[in-house]
Amino acid sequence: MKTSRVRLAQGFFLEDTLSKHWVWGCAAAAVVLAAAFPAAGQGPGQAASLPEGPLKELVETQCSTCHALSRATGSLGHTPEQWLSLIRTMVVLPADQSVMVAEYLARSLPRKPASNAVVPPGTFEVAVKEWIVPSPGSPYVPLVAPDGAIWWSGQYASVLGRLDPRTGEMKEFKTRTPGSGPDGLAADTDGNIWFAANYRAYIGKLDPKTGQFTEYPTNDPAARDPHTLLFDQKGILWFTLQGANMVGRLNPKTGDVKIVASPTPESNPYGMAINSKGIPFFVESAANKVASIDPNTMAIREYPLPAKEARPRRVAITSDDLIWYSDYARGYLGRLDPRTGTVTEWPSPGGPQSRPYGIAALNDVIWYSESNVTPSMLVRFDPKTEKFQARPIPSGGVVRTIMITKDGNLVMACGGANRIALVEVSGAVKSR
Repeated sequence: MKTSRVRLAQGFFLEDTLSKHWVWGCAAAAVVLAAAFPAAGQGPGQAASLPEGPLKELVETQCSTCHALSRATGSLGHTPEQWLSLIRTMVVLPADQSVMVAEYLARSLPRKPASNAVVPPGTFEVAVKEWIVPSPGSPYVPLVAPDGAIWWSGQYASVLGRLDPRTGEMKEFKTRTPGSGPDGLAADTDGNIWFAANYRAYIGKLDPKTGQFTEYPTNDPAARDPHTLLFDQKGILWFTLQGANMVGRLNPKTGDVKIVASPTPESNPYGMAINSKGIPFFVESAANKVASIDPNTMAIREYPLPAKEARPRRVAITSDDLIWYSDYARGYLGRLDPRTGTVTEWPSPGGPQSRPYGIAALNDVIWYSESNVTPSMLVRFDPKTEKFQARPIPSGGVVRTIMITKDGNLVMACGGANRIALVEVSGAVKSR
């Protein structure tokens, strides 16, 4: 194994760990997998229609099995070669059909240019250490386990991966049900890893000690597309079901699952966070709303955002229980005070098309990613000074989720670059 440390502009370091997995990484890095299928909930008018013909029928049949077709038509577009690589990670088609579909998609969905990144001045430094993961089409979402291990969900490869950041050792666990499409991850106090089986509509649990999987079906044909999941302070697992327009909870002790629908039709519940009082908050990625759910009655309360075009994607909560969200459609960072309903917003440095995505609160400072700028950016916002700073994400890709370590650092999954990244924050202190 070889590790190199390179200083980049404005206090940014890159540590790139090269291992036997480099072949997979080189192949996957050339394909911006994650940008091809940004999650549903695009802003108005962003999706394009496919031309009529036999290939349209083939695409509609094969590509809408797991997700809405709008994830392709609303994509940033790719070359035929990039589409071909992406197709091979998702569906099984004969070689000649794969080539035809790739060329058809490249013609029908021309590449849309990303915005140029903006780097606000600042003095903070971060060091990024990256690991290339074994399976192409992965990772999707990261998780920091209580023992310090970094996990990732490989949605297209249908695996859960574990990284020991001290040694660089990696191991992948193939889901018991093929093609489960794991998405969100959470860890319980016993060290089990829970995941949302996005493609197969169940909640899964992996015992890393034995490699045994347990599956908890939603028991509702309409309850599809489980997405983000989190444990509350009492050990209850909460999760969103994006395509089903639902929110659910699971009692791990009994296996009991209860699901309720979002009050706003087709609002697509997406990112979720839980405040200090154990109340889950989630954002509606296809509506201009943030919502909370009563942990006892499961009654949902919605908080409309001022801008009708707002489409919040992920959410974080600071120690004062203020709600922070990334407005993917408009390129804004937003803050909601649920006690008063007051909303405050700041335009993201990368502009209206920067697509803010993964977000986290570290010691009450906000960190989030801009997914549609060149290069992709890690943005820091200090609520006390209301100042932005930003650094490029070395390997690029789409960062859907940012996790906080016990040591006050950040963990990211770089979708499209096939890498897990540990961001060491200068002057970091233990996170709350």
